[in-house]
Amino acid sequence: MENFEKIIREKLLRESEVNSRRQFVKQCANGIGGLALGSIFMGCNPFEEQTQKVQFSERDLNPLATLAPPLNAKAKSVIYLHMAGSPSQLEMFDYKPVLEKLNNQPCPDSFIEGRKFAFIKGKPKLLGPQAKFSQEGESGNWVSDNMPHFKKVVDEVSFLKAVHTDQFNHGPAQLFMHTGSPRLGRPSIGAWTTYGLGSENQNLPGFVVLTSGGLAPSAGKSVWGSGFLPSVYQGVQCRSKGDPVLYIDDPKGISRDIKKSTINAINKINKQEYMKYGDPEILARINQYEMAYRMQIAVPNVMNIENEPENIKQMYGVEPGKESFANNCLLARKLVEDGVRFVQLFDWGWDSHGTNHQTAVDLGLRNKCKDIDRPITALILDLKQRGLLDDTLIVWGGEFGRTPMQENRGNVEMAFKGRDHHGDAFTMWMAGGGIKRGGSHGATDEIGFSGVEGRVSVHDVHATILHLLGFNHEQFTFDFQGRPFRLTDVHGHVINEILA
Repeated sequence: MENFEKIIREKLLRESEVNSRRQFVKQCANGIGGLALGSIFMGCNPFEEQTQKVQFSERDLNPLATLAPPLNAKAKSVIYLHMAGSPSQLEMFDYKPVLEKLNNQPCPDSFIEGRKFAFIKGKPKLLGPQAKFSQEGESGNWVSDNMPHFKKVVDEVSFLKAVHTDQFNHGPAQLFMHTGSPRLGRPSIGAWTTYGLGSENQNLPGFVVLTSGGLAPSAGKSVWGSGFLPSVYQGVQCRSKGDPVLYIDDPKGISRDIKKSTINAINKINKQEYMKYGDPEILARINQYEMAYRMQIAVPNVMNIENEPENIKQMYGVEPGKESFANNCLLARKLVEDGVRFVQLFDWGWDSHGTNHQTAVDLGLRNKCKDIDRPITALILDLKQRGLLDDTLIVWGGEFGRTPMQENRGNVEMAFKGRDHHGDAFTMWMAGGGIKRGGSHGATDEIGFSGVEGRVSVHDVHATILHLLGFNHEQFTFDFQGRPFRLTDVHGHVINEILA
């Protein structure tokens, strides 16, 4: 009875909205305008009957239908591994022997004069690398002892050693890294990808998000949002612990037939609403109802890591039933194997300020590296052995880097060793579809403060990803508020030096 009364109230509310003064004025304005235009365009007989028919294209009714890229694509899908909080490149991939010799020495004034940092005040001391480095593989690229497993696959990746950003706070920097803008409202790179290519599996979302580390990114869900694109292209967050999607099971007593009949009835009304108002979000709503129905069957299967062979589970180091980065890496492989276009992993806990044990670059950072080292190595090897690495692009990085100076919050020496936020230079790497094996592009100065060659921007990274997916980033646009928008805005160049 309570549910029935709720439906009646919703019906009355909807009727009041449709019959409101605002709606009346809107309809009158449209009607008068239509009469004026009709007298111009209807020819000699303005009273000839005109029948308006709304035609639904396949793209309207199925916005995730597979589309061919306009250019030659090297990658069909993307797995983006974001270390939220920003890992220290100086303890992982950017070895600086000079910084090691200058450890605990006062930072030269030339590096800090006129510069703005998130927490460093006064004159900090330089902090040498808190890890041991070695050159690995045929490429001879440097890798620290924080990443022992990764050394096995170092020849599969190409490093970008001098990425820079103009943002130094987590939220805006994460937005910039994933949407091309530090402000809210722009579509994420995953949304752009599914908008341009659709999805190869119509029973799963085209863009799936997996999180670990206990917290969501500082920028919130906007980093996988659709912005001004239709909402069907936003990321769908799944979980590696518990039900993969909340409320995926039907209530007791509701069969699949009843559920399907309900959705059909709802979407019949939605189509009538679209014919009346022409709002594209109504089409997105229609598709999302249909997708949710299909996901009830497809998601539990693809999100189940228990059915993987024991050797694969050991390879990744998974922990079934728990939320972990290892579980998410294995799920990422299963998702791209099943045709999901873009899989985004966010692992929280990389903000190494040195305020406590967990955020110290010689303690907590080592533990975080241990959490990702084995799973990332397994992901690359697993994709390769299945023949998927050639057309799957893997991207790894944070939102910015860390300073070569030890953080001295409030101009006071910290009890633990940490590094402040730093946008001048940080390391990212890519592997797989269309990427040169064993490559390295760019370099920083002797202490790792600034890029001195091969500097690339966040927009350059985006342009390169889109290029590998078969798009010219300058021509891949969406019209909004009177002008064409693109992921790279008015910037960006493809980083040809790391392309195969």
